[in-house]
Amino acid sequence: MSARRSLEWLGLTPEPEQELPAAVAALRAPAADRPSTALIAAERHRVERLVLRGTQRGWLRYLREVTELVVEAAAGSATADPRPALVAGEVVLDHHRMLIGLPGAGYAHTATQRRDLERALARLRSRQTREPQRAAAPIGHFEPRSTV
Repeated sequence: MSARRSLEWLGLTPEPEQELPAAVAALRAPAADRPSTALIAAERHRVERLVLRGTQRGWLRYLREVTELVVEAAAGSATADPRPALVAGEVVLDHHRMLIGLPGAGYAHTATQRRDLERALARLRSRQTREPQRAAAPIGHFEPRSTV
């Protein structure tokens, strides 16, 4: 590891590495399916590799990809379960808001993503309140976190 490599970004919050793998795997799974254990494991491995060996630039590139999945989910079928997108969107939005406390241009570079996530989350929350709770699928990892 280079002595010049910035590691500040690793101290923001553990939620992305804890919550994103299952939520992102669910967003990547075929529409009506729950994500397979293999898909969740692959996503967890990808996140671990980024955290342990990656750079802030690579991490932000991954979070941009997650943002795109959330935005697509918000624009997609109103019958799809919004919970994975809500979890992923809230985690990434919280992360991007915390970038303001770090040196560098990370906060400025994520301004468009923050705006897109705020809009997508508003659509997903409104969709969730209009629909009855899904009894068939356990909430588990996809319980939306409270936003303060």
